[in-house]
Amino acid sequence: MALLVILFIVVPIAELYVIIQVGQQIGLWPTLFLLLADAILGSMLLKHQGRSAWRRFNEALASGKFPGKEVADGALIIVGGTLLLTPGFLTDIAGLILLIPPTRAMVRAGLRRFAIGRVTVFGFPGAGRGGFGSGPGGPFGPAGPQGGPDDQRGRRDYDFDATAEEMPTNGNGERQLPRTDAD
Repeated sequence: MALLVILFIVVPIAELYVIIQVGQQIGLWPTLFLLLADAILGSMLLKHQGRSAWRRFNEALASGKFPGKEVADGALIIVGGTLLLTPGFLTDIAGLILLIPPTRAMVRAGLRRFAIGRVTVFGFPGAGRGGFGSGPGGPFGPAGPQGGPDDQRGRRDYDFDATAEEMPTNGNGERQLPRTDAD
């Protein structure tokens, strides 16, 4: 609740105060020009940093690494870009902090320290063998999901085996269910 009050009441009032103070010092048109220029430059920086984060994310996936750092960078870049596009000098400063790589790394390290012990990570069967079932035979082991009658690794009570068959068509080319004795 306190965070919402800060975000929706305190920050806009502080932004208006700073904009008014800057406007009194340099004038209306230079202030508006600064706000427009930092939004344009911020969008350009967002585009550049976003593309490089996306490239690093794909490189991490291609090399088989877990892209945790890249995902965190992507999220921080999105938040930073949003803050830069929001009119105001205080949000622009916060947005720049999140978009510039050295300061973003410091924020990411702070978030990591904050999140340790607060986040639960659930694994997948086989995740210990390289993650996401990358071991031999996928997440169910070497025998696959149906290794034999006694092999229940990865099976759940709602899993079942069934067969499918093509339904016959009537004279109009529409599929129709076969008749049963109950009909």
